[in-house]
Amino acid sequence: MTPMSMTNLPKTATVDDAPSISRALARAFHDDPMMNWFFPAEDAREENLTRYFSTIYTRQYVRHGVCERTDAAAAFWVSPEGHEKSVPDAETIRELTEILGDRAHLFRDAVELAARHAPQEPHWYLALIGADPAGQGRGHGSALLRSGLAKADAAGLPVYLESSKPSNLPVYEHFGFEVLGEVELPGGGPTLWAMRRAPRTA
Repeated sequence: MTPMSMTNLPKTATVDDAPSISRALARAFHDDPMMNWFFPAEDAREENLTRYFSTIYTRQYVRHGVCERTDAAAAFWVSPEGHEKSVPDAETIRELTEILGDRAHLFRDAVELAARHAPQEPHWYLALIGADPAGQGRGHGSALLRSGLAKADAAGLPVYLESSKPSNLPVYEHFGFEVLGEVELPGGGPTLWAMRRAPRTA
């Protein structure tokens, strides 16, 4: 599929979409500071990222989240009702530990620290959004953002996310997010920016 033929119309993602979603997200996050920290070996990064995204998608988010895709991008959201269920189970943790290798403890510490900074109020959580570079600049990410934000607005709830890429902050701010604070990941990791968007009424 060429970039020109890709549609940016959001649609519900299914388990069958796991291979294409995982590959697209691996390419999307290849230069992400946090993913570079978890997967420092550049020659193996795309393969490991593909496995990582396939695991969290098939074992967590497609089961307990709201997952949407376009032909070049994907977004994983968690509603208030799915927060407790979307926590990784023992088998998921085992798979992630195998994929992350000697970086698994850094991942665990980062997840625990981020969880401590999550808001206590009922909210929608944007766990992940990314577009394959081949489709970037064609509205794929924006379409997925608008779709998820509309669901949160319909429920009258705020949206929360964390970003480790400074260049993404203005994009989220354009959609109404505000920076709540910065979280320095332990072990010399990158900075996470916690962001919140208040609900909007029609």
